[in-house]
Amino acid sequence: MTDSDAAYHYPPEVFEAVVQAVPLIVRSKQDVLTFFRGCGVNQELIAELVTWTLPGGDKSKYHITRRILSEINELGDSGIRVRREVIKRIAELDSFDASWDSDRLKAQGAVAALRELVNKKDTFTRLKNIQEEDQQRIRRERQSEIDAQVAGRQKRNAVRISLGRLFSETDPHRRGNALEGVLNELFQSEGVSIREAFTVTKIDVGVIEQIDGAIEIDGRVYLVEMKWWSKEMSRGDVASHLVSVFNRGDVGGIFISNSSYLASVIQDFKEALTKTTVILVELREIVMLLESDRTLIELLRPKIHSANLNKNPLVFPLE
Repeated sequence: MTDSDAAYHYPPEVFEAVVQAVPLIVRSKQDVLTFFRGCGVNQELIAELVTWTLPGGDKSKYHITRRILSEINELGDSGIRVRREVIKRIAELDSFDASWDSDRLKAQGAVAALRELVNKKDTFTRLKNIQEEDQQRIRRERQSEIDAQVAGRQKRNAVRISLGRLFSETDPHRRGNALEGVLNELFQSEGVSIREAFTVTKIDVGVIEQIDGAIEIDGRVYLVEMKWWSKEMSRGDVASHLVSVFNRGDVGGIFISNSSYLASVIQDFKEALTKTTVILVELREIVMLLESDRTLIELLRPKIHSANLNKNPLVFPLE
C-alpha cells in the first residue's frame, strides 16, 4: 500500500480487491476476525462482530470483511498502520494452506490481483512523486535565479552609487585608487573577474608592474587598466599597458579612461591589434551601462568583435 493511499483511505478498487481476497485465504468467519485482529483492528469492533460468526446467521465472510474495511477506512490518519498491515499480510502471503482446497486457486488469483493493483498504484505514485520532485526542483532553480538576479541588481546599484560618489572626489590619487575598487566590484558582480589589482615585483628593484585587474570573456583573459585623469590619454599614458599585454603572450587588454583618447593612442591600439586583442573604453560608457539594464558583456563583447573584425579598438555599442 502506498503512503498516499493509506494516508486517508483505501481507493475503491483496492477496497474491493481486499474484500475478495480475505474470505478466500481463510476458512471460517471466525478466521476472518482472527486475521483482522492480527492486523491490529480495534478489539471492540471485533467483539461487536462476533455475533456475525454464529451458526445460522445470514452474514458471510464477505459481509464481515466489508464491514471491517469500511470501519478502518473511515479512521483517517489513525488507521494508517492497520490499513497498511492488512495489505502487507495479504500481498506477502506465500502459503495458502489456510484456504479451503476448493478456494485455493481462487485465493491465489485474488492475492495476485491485489499485488498487481498495489504495484500498479505504487508505480503511479512514484511517477507522481517524481513529477512533484521535478516541479519542486524547477521551482527551487527558478527561485535561485530570481535571488541571483535580485542580488545582482543590488550589487550593480551599489557599484553605481559608489561610482557616482567618485565624481565629487577632489583628490585625484584617492579617486584613481577608488576607481579600481569600484570597477573590480562591477567585474565580480558580472562574474567575469578572475583577479583584482596586483603588482609584479623584482628582487632589488621593487614594483616593476601594476595591473589594475584581470577578467575573462568568452574563454580569453584580458588585463585591465583604469585611469581617471582630466587630460586626454596620450601615447605615454597607455604604453605600459600595451607592454604588459605583449609580455604575457595570448592575453588581451582593456584600457578604461575617464577622459577621451588622442588620435595617436587609437592608432597605437590599431597597430597592436595585429598581435593581440586590445580595446579602449571610456568611463562614461560604464556609467551608461549602470544606468540601464545592460550587462558588462553587452558593452565589451561588441568592442572585442569590432577590434578583431574591423581593427577598430574604440567603438560605442551602447550609443
